Amino acid sequence: MKPVLKMSVLAATILLAVGCQDEKTAEAKPEAPAKVEQVASDAATAFASEDDKAAYAIGASLAQYLSANLDQQKEMGMTLDRDQVLAGVRDVFAGNSRLTPEETQQALQDLDKRVSEMMMAKAQEEADKNSKAGDEFRAEFEKQDGVMKTDSGLLYQVETQGEGEKPQATDTVKVHYKGTLTDGTEFDSSYKRNQPATFPLNQVIPGWTEGVQLMPVGSKFKFVIPPELAYGSQANPSIPANSTLVFEVELLDIVKSKAPQAEAGDAATQ
Repeated sequence: MKPVLKMSVLAATILLAVGCQDEKTAEAKPEAPAKVEQVASDAATAFASEDDKAAYAIGASLAQYLSANLDQQKEMGMTLDRDQVLAGVRDVFAGNSRLTPEETQQALQDLDKRVSEMMMAKAQEEADKNSKAGDEFRAEFEKQDGVMKTDSGLLYQVETQGEGEKPQATDTVKVHYKGTLTDGTEFDSSYKRNQPATFPLNQVIPGWTEGVQLMPVGSKFKFVIPPELAYGSQANPSIPANSTLVFEVELLDIVKSKAPQAEAGDAATQ
């Protein structure tokens, strides 16, 4: 995880300027909407030099970074008082900081630790929720007509039975597929790319390696794959930790190749 707020003092300098400007604005009479554009234009040219403008831009950029960090902490239930941030800036600029550099660093390290612990707790809560939802989904799916269950816990349903040969784990296969979460959220689809995927069966998630070997060429199966046969507790942007995955797979062909390569972007590849 990236360190949290390591540049707090520097980034907060712009908030000090913004805070002062906000106080002046609050005392002034509001401008008519038609004049807003002109005010912004005047502000953009109110710099004494290009150096001043560049310095302001650096401060604005840092303020955006800091503001985003503070908002992140708030979303996790940790509220960091912006007035205290500004107070720290004022005190340091005035040469009377209430914290030594060592104490400042320690406080930031303690904050990092608290944020890390909160993120881990939140991630575990989400993983437990996904695990429970997956258990319930698989239990209901297993009750449907024609659903089979392997010793590993893989569930599958034959939608179209082909008549070709079945692949081995060392074979390379050509497939069309769609992958969704149990709530129906689609995270990958070769249909949408309008391009079948080709990859070695021994280089994909275990649920695919096992399941596709059950399919004769020309078949279409529906697989419900428990987390332990998919990505387990590993999360990525499109597949949360402990997710049960649902795949619709068409086995188009067994590709004869001496040096097969998995296609980039395939959700089933490890």
